[in-house]
Amino acid sequence: MINSIYTHKEIFLRELISNASDAIDKLYYKALTDGQTGLNRDDFEIRIRLDQANRTITISDNGCGMTKEELETNLGTIAKSGSLNFKKNLEQGKENEDIEIIGQFGVGFYSAFMVAEHVAVSSKAYGSDEAWKWESSGPEGYTVEPCEKAEHGTEIVLKLKPDTDDEKYSEFLDQYRIKGLVKKYSDYIRYPIKMDMEKSRLKEGSKDEYEKYTETETLNSMVPLWRKNKNEITQDEYNEFYKSKFSDYENPAKSIHMYVEGASNFHALLFIPAHAPFNFYTRDYEKGLQLYSNGVLIMDKCADLLPDYFSFVRGLVDSQDLSLNISREMLQHDRQLKLIAERIEKKIRSELETMLKNKREEYEKFFKNFGLQLKYGIYEDYGMHKDVLKDLLLFYSSTEKKLVTLKEYTDRMKEDQKYIYYACGDTIQHIDKLPQADAVRERGYEILYMTDPVDEFAISMLMKYNDKEFKSISADDLGLETEEEKKEAEKKIEENKDMLAFMKDSLKGKVTDVVLSKKLKTHPVCISTNGMISMEMEKVLNSMPNVDKDRVKTQRVLEINANHPIFEKLCSLYQNDKDTLKEYASLLYTQALLIEGVPIDDPVEYTNQICKLMIK
Repeated sequence: MINSIYTHKEIFLRELISNASDAIDKLYYKALTDGQTGLNRDDFEIRIRLDQANRTITISDNGCGMTKEELETNLGTIAKSGSLNFKKNLEQGKENEDIEIIGQFGVGFYSAFMVAEHVAVSSKAYGSDEAWKWESSGPEGYTVEPCEKAEHGTEIVLKLKPDTDDEKYSEFLDQYRIKGLVKKYSDYIRYPIKMDMEKSRLKEGSKDEYEKYTETETLNSMVPLWRKNKNEITQDEYNEFYKSKFSDYENPAKSIHMYVEGASNFHALLFIPAHAPFNFYTRDYEKGLQLYSNGVLIMDKCADLLPDYFSFVRGLVDSQDLSLNISREMLQHDRQLKLIAERIEKKIRSELETMLKNKREEYEKFFKNFGLQLKYGIYEDYGMHKDVLKDLLLFYSSTEKKLVTLKEYTDRMKEDQKYIYYACGDTIQHIDKLPQADAVRERGYEILYMTDPVDEFAISMLMKYNDKEFKSISADDLGLETEEEKKEAEKKIEENKDMLAFMKDSLKGKVTDVVLSKKLKTHPVCISTNGMISMEMEKVLNSMPNVDKDRVKTQRVLEINANHPIFEKLCSLYQNDKDTLKEYASLLYTQALLIEGVPIDDPVEYTNQICKLMIK
């Protein structure tokens, strides 16, 4: 049963150390409440001893200890918890906040049987003259007998299982392996965890001869950085902690230190990296914050604490309020966890907004690294998170020639401007040359350039910003014409409707319509679309895997500039040479595709058509 609860066998050490810390806390609480002066916090410690010859690990503490009845109650019945009952009684009094009971004793203790074939627990309750030993080899049951023990507290001796081809239990007899596990899981236990470490040094008076010696070493730091007052911590300390904890070579772009009291009490230390991990935009990347309960690592990456759009954040959360079920690894998704996640989300957003407002250059660097993730956040879940993220977005401006926010765009919109205009393309340079932008630029309107594949999908979810709709410059109606201009355009379309219909038919279903453009000024031709899917969306969707059979096709419209000399040529051909007009229609359509950056169906046919016209 115990092997089904825990994922990693190394967890046993964390559980036993946590139980030892609980036992010391209980005795320290008793000293405070009874007014005893003989016990000081500095007197308490947890000891680990390794015996490679006998294959044993010993973990001892000088905490409250257990009576015979407590041994049988706490260890004789699995999942029975003296610590849990003590914690409940303590919470009723709501006093002595310095006491922290980490978890439950029963099941945590039984994790020892993942690595041990035999476990012996010798314990002497504080103030008692009797000591008792509980022993068990697992399924066979247990015994409780009197024993000799000079001091109060508990000593647990684990006889490790023999090594097998699959499991090397001897690794837990290596002093550096144990030291690493203490650092990983129990570094912030508030009592010293000590172990004798065998070391070597140069013999006195010798230049090349070494001798071994033993030194007692405290393995844990005891004071978590995140529980210190922010005023006591320098940025250098935050930087060093981040680089050491998360194995980064560069200082974080932002450190966020928070302590929350209220419906949920927790400490959090969060970091925004200065660069994206190499695998950030791959399936291999795992989001999540380290989760501690009173200084004990519960989960290395708790994904539920971060929304996907803030998955770049690294850090940790330490809370004493989380509800845990029988294993610290199996965290209940309860109200407390959700409250913590909500507060963290709001804090991250607030810090990013502050950075955007006060440190623009730093924010733009951040956005270069992680802006794509924010855009995905707007698009995912049908736009549920757009209000959280919309003010964090940046887009390149045609007029400012730099990144701007949507608020900055709308604040300087002209009085007669109906829409927020945007254009999509592979690069800023490519978008800058799109013929569809002519009419928008002529009015002096700003255009947002969007170069990420997700941009237009995100904008489609936003729909509006400050009550202004988004409008692609490739849309059919840009809302730029006056009533007179509309009437003049309609008249011209009516006069040439037969020619336009002929050109549409000659393109054999490649376009849904051929029209006279309302947006072109100097260029002869462009492609626009009808419906929800734009040309840029078509490119993105068709670039995805497994779309060969069901390729996405937009409702393409070929727009011709009636004020360009080419239009007069088309009119002449319609009257005199309809076969050549078909070739012109095909050429103009292909040229419009090339301007959009869309691959053409038959480059050979296109070049042959060009050559044919050149020699006429």
